[in-house]
Amino acid sequence: MPKMKTHRGAAKRFKKTGSGKLRRNKAGRNHMLEKKSTKHKARFLGDADVAKADAKNIDKMLGN
Repeated sequence: MPKMKTHRGAAKRFKKTGSGKLRRNKAGRNHMLEKKSTKHKARFLGDADVAKADAKNIDKMLGN
């Protein structure tokens, strides 16, 4: 059986922490930033945990 290939799109969007959790970037900080307040834009900073329901599929795409 050949090895599973990593889904390159998923590899660019998600990363695994040392404890094995999956992290993702928050959406909404790419365009139309003039009308958003500084406080609003600050909420998009940092990473968020991937939802439990999605974690299994994403893990599979990352080849783990």
